[in-house]
Amino acid sequence: MNAYRAKPLRYPWPPLIYGGAVTLALAAERLVVPLPLSSPSPVLLPIAGFALALLAVSLDIWAVKTLLERQTAVLGTGCARHLVTCGPFRFTRNPIYLGYTLLTLSIGLISASAWFLPAAILAALTAQWAVIRCEEQHLEQRFGFDYECYCKRTRRWI
Repeated sequence: MNAYRAKPLRYPWPPLIYGGAVTLALAAERLVVPLPLSSPSPVLLPIAGFALALLAVSLDIWAVKTLLERQTAVLGTGCARHLVTCGPFRFTRNPIYLGYTLLTLSIGLISASAWFLPAAILAALTAQWAVIRCEEQHLEQRFGFDYECYCKRTRRWI
């Protein structure tokens, strides 16, 4: 199969990875030992959490909108038709996964649970190993030198 038809992933893993991380953090909070976050004000953590969630969802929406406008695959199960380097992709090569990671952290702030920090880190590392690596290989095969130049000027995360 050539690079123009090859798909980077067989299944849409990222929602499962991040959903699993949230589930693990909730289970750890309830079943292992609670790790409460403290704050000088009882409303500070939820406000910060909702603000971070708003940022995360906005980043995801902006990234999906940019991909749709450029008529390329949104899910990693589709073949990329165009190399997208505008919109949020100017700042990070993975704005959707960054948004998922920030959303996971925001849930931790809203619920005042420190378990979401290691869960977010674990999810990001798993996504990098299981998803991003495959997507990057696909994009490199598909777009070659243009993708290499993009990687040199744009960081993977932030």
